[in-house]
Parts: sequence; C-alpha cells; structure tokens
Amino acid sequence: MSTDPTPTPWPSWPTTGADALEQDLLGRWREEGLFAAVQARGAHRPGFVFYEGPPTANGRPGIHHVFARTIKDLICRYQAMNGKRVTRIAGWDTHGLPVELEVEKQLGFTGKRDIEAYGVDRFAEACLASVFTYRDEWVQLSERIGYWLDYDRAYYTCSRDYVESVWALLKRLHERQMLVRGHRVLPYCPRCGTVLSSHELALGYADVRDKAVYVTVPLADDSGRELVLWTTTPWTLPSNTALTVGPKLEYVRVKTFNPYTHAPQTVVLAKARLNAYFKEENKDAAFEDYKKDGKNIP
Repeated sequence: MSTDPTPTPWPSWPTTGADALEQDLLGRWREEGLFAAVQARGAHRPGFVFYEGPPTANGRPGIHHVFARTIKDLICRYQAMNGKRVTRIAGWDTHGLPVELEVEKQLGFTGKRDIEAYGVDRFAEACLASVFTYRDEWVQLSERIGYWLDYDRAYYTCSRDYVESVWALLKRLHERQMLVRGHRVLPYCPRCGTVLSSHELALGYADVRDKAVYVTVPLADDSGRELVLWTTTPWTLPSNTALTVGPKLEYVRVKTFNPYTHAPQTVVLAKARLNAYFKEENKDAAFEDYKKDGKNIP
C-alpha cells in the first residue's frame, strides 16, 4: 500500500475542441495505417468476408445511413474480436431508377420522351457521371464514424467485371435448372414507364388520412339487397368485373336509408366493419323518425 500523500492526478481532457480532436485522431489512424495493420495482423486467421451493400453515391448520406452502417460495423468487429480475418470490401451501386430520376431533375426532364429526344446513350453517360457526385462525402462519413472499409478494392456495379460476374452466375443457375419463369404483380409508375421495386416502395409506407368513398352494388338476382364496398381509388371501379366475398367472414344485412337519395335500402357488409359505417347510437333509431335533413340515419 502506497504511503505517498500526493495523489496521482487524473488524466486531463485535451483542451482541443471535439471536432479538432476527432480530426486529429482520424489523421493519426491514417498515418499509422491502422486499418491495413489490423488486416495484415489477421492474415493467418480463419476468414470472414463482408461485402458492403452498396449505396448510391449520387445522393448525400443521411442520419439513417449512420444507423445502418453502425449495425454493419458491429458485425464485422464482432467477427474480428472472435479471431476472424475480416475482409471488408466497399461497393458502389451505379444502377437503378434513383440514379435516372436524379439526372432527369438536373436536365429538367419530365418523362421518357425527353430521354429519347435527348438520346439514350447521352443520358446513360450523364447517369454514369452522376453516380460518384458525393462519393467523397460517403467515404468521409464512414471514416468519421469508424466504419472501416477497403476502398482500394471497391466494386462498382457498372464495371464490366461486375456485370459479367452476374451473367456468369445466371448462366450457372440456368445450367442447374434453378431459374424459373413466372408472373408477379408489381407496382407500376406511369410517369417513369417501369415497374417499381416493391421493397423500396414499402420504405415510404405510412398510415395517412385520405379521402375514400363507399359504393353500393345491387345483387344481380336480388336488387333489393346491395353490397357495400369501400375504396380510396374510385377511378378503378369502371374496370371491375366482379365483387368477391370472404368465405370465412361473417356478413350482416342492415335496413337503413341512402344518405343521398334518402330512399330506404337494405345493405350487406362485413359484421366486423359494421361500426365503421353505422354509428352505434343510431342502431335502435326508429325508421319513422328519420328525416331527410337529419344527420342521424337508422
């Protein structure tokens, strides 16, 4: 036990600002070649290969990219802590509708006709030139959050090697009879003239308040009864050829009044949706008490 009355001073926090301190630390990592040193140290260890799910560098990175890259880095560092030689390959996505839409905005285009008038080859060259607009910002962000990637061996989806590797894999799958042809229903963009990626379309999904309509459809063999349907896209109704019902759903028949013509009618709808269409307080209202200008409909 020490008898020295002089206490050991706590390490003092540098007076340098947080941003300058960060830049100093990152600069030291680069000077020491820390990433390369870590990779070389594990050359003899079992391998774990990570290919970056490539971002599109024609748009600036956002805070949501920080979250995703943090999760990716956790996986790589966990494998490294377990004694693996972790290969971290960077990548850049240079294809897809987001690239084309960004270039269309820059050129002031409104649709495919503008692209054809401009020239497909010229448009493709403009797209290729745009995909690396913010590449340096992506690299800087990755370095600042400590997300290690090997950019010297980065892959590009527009490179001949990458494209031919995809074709080679498809050829191998075809030879093994692992490819199938089928039909799928996908969302279609009339403005872009192409189908949309269902998973990318779902990223913007949100519950919002919107206008909707209720439509009653009389039965062919019993015009006295009408089925109630609900839709937010009434413009699709003229193309409908049938109205289906669920075999496992319970339906109810309700006597009421048409809120527009004020004529008595009998409607059929799912029991589970009864309270969504009819107010609970009006369920026992007398028919003879109904008035055309009244808000309470039996």
